[in-house]
Amino acid sequence: MAARKRKRTRKPRRKRKSATSKWLIALLAVLVVFMGVYVGHHLYERHVQQEILERQRNSKQAFIKAIAPEAQAMQRQYKVKASITMAQAILESNWGTSGLATQYHNLFGIKGDGPDSKVLTTKEYSNGKWVEIRGRFKVYDSWSDSIKDHTQLMMNGTQYKKDNYQNVVNAKTYEEAAKALQKDNYATDPDYADKLINVIKTYSLDKYDD
Repeated sequence: MAARKRKRTRKPRRKRKSATSKWLIALLAVLVVFMGVYVGHHLYERHVQQEILERQRNSKQAFIKAIAPEAQAMQRQYKVKASITMAQAILESNWGTSGLATQYHNLFGIKGDGPDSKVLTTKEYSNGKWVEIRGRFKVYDSWSDSIKDHTQLMMNGTQYKKDNYQNVVNAKTYEEAAKALQKDNYATDPDYADKLINVIKTYSLDKYDD
């Protein structure tokens, strides 16, 4: 009998292996591109955020430099601590950006009934919550005028109580002055004193008291 021919075992086609490799390479390429785009976008976003923060820091320092001379002048003349005046201006005007500060040079939210006043909407803390109210606020020709009037308010008090802010004027430290302002009801915010102290510490405003 004739010998049977052995069946040859077919080896895997190289084409299939080659196709698989190409598919993996393409997938890796897509992943690399995706990661590159993601990382690039992330770095760009971080760069933009850093630029924004830097601009904010610069604008805050510019505001501090703008109000410091008048605040110090008032301190020398009337003993009202410059750091307190500046911290109040920062909080009340949101670093000089509020409508009251930019349009009417009112840095402290001081109200008034004279001919040079405007009726505006503001927020006050009442009965455990913030509410919007309409009030008439003073208008000034400059931030310096606003600071001078704020100092006079500290010295002369309100029309109902002339010595209302004497504890602020006589305070030995800015912490005492901040707590006196809250106790004397300068603002309705229950955290007003803590906010003032935090701003002074964060931006080292107490150096202007020297």
